[in-house]
Amino acid sequence: MSALSGGVFATDVADDYADLRQLVDDIGRRSFEARIGVRRIPDQFDEKLWGNLSDTGLTQLSSDAGPNELAVVLAGVARYAGAVPLAETDTLASWLARQAGVEVPDGPLTVAFADDSDATGVPWTRASAAVLLVVQAQGETRVGVVKPADIVDGHNAAGEPRDRVTLDLASAALTAVDPGVVAELVMRGAWCRTVQIVGALDAAAAMTVSHTAEREQFGRSLSKFQSVQHALAGMAGEIERARAAASLAVAAAADHGFDSPQTEFAVTAARVAVGRAVTPVTTIAHQLHGAIGVTAEHPLWWVTLRAQAWANEFGTTAGYARRLGRMALDSANPWDLVIGNL
Repeated sequence: MSALSGGVFATDVADDYADLRQLVDDIGRRSFEARIGVRRIPDQFDEKLWGNLSDTGLTQLSSDAGPNELAVVLAGVARYAGAVPLAETDTLASWLARQAGVEVPDGPLTVAFADDSDATGVPWTRASAAVLLVVQAQGETRVGVVKPADIVDGHNAAGEPRDRVTLDLASAALTAVDPGVVAELVMRGAWCRTVQIVGALDAAAAMTVSHTAEREQFGRSLSKFQSVQHALAGMAGEIERARAAASLAVAAAADHGFDSPQTEFAVTAARVAVGRAVTPVTTIAHQLHGAIGVTAEHPLWWVTLRAQAWANEFGTTAGYARRLGRMALDSANPWDLVIGNL
């Protein structure tokens, strides 16, 4: 079974990752329920959730497991809108530190990209024990642990911290790395966001199915109306198409590694499919919830805004569509590209 199996529309009867999925589900659900009615923009780091994930070994899973297990955890935490830098710590910063041979402290980590002393859109800076900085300048790529000299608070549409950070590069000890490290880092980030978006879309679908089953109009539940059923079917189609593409990306990373051409193609295709599913799925979810879905107290926007924001991180849907087109045009045989015979 795929690591991304599941969701409200699933018909799976078995799951190879059932125990791990159940563990993540239990941890995520407790965090989700505890924050109902108190979550606001900008979002605040969930120390209790991070502690629970850390105690169970899920914040450094990549050192003991592979992409399949990572996908289960990332999608599961995203489904419950976990306010923690899990992808940034495990799949990005910790891996980058190992590549550069630098030590990092225990706790949440994040990654920043800079050409000079400023980095923008840095996730979870204030919650992080360290910032892994990537500097590309004068034809060289360098990596190191830095302390921000100044932080200007910012956030994405979902309220997740995305700060502008001024860095003291003069006193930073940076290590030169192969430029290919940055390409893989971006690919890893794109892969993480793909998996997380699927988790968020699953949550939006679950809330919508539940709402339409419980909400009554004209003496019957909304889910009994044909137009609502058509909308739910459309949502299911978009999500399952996105899940199939994301599952291909997970399988490619598991079989070939993140630095392979197979994974590059699979992640590129997945980012297009998943990114294009975000708008119709989130639109249907809010249409069927009505006005209540956009209130601060309702949790629907926790996941729909995350999906929309994540679709524009580590590249955009349009950018990956152009990249996919270039890959097809550059291929000697486009069919070989489609079937992964690279």
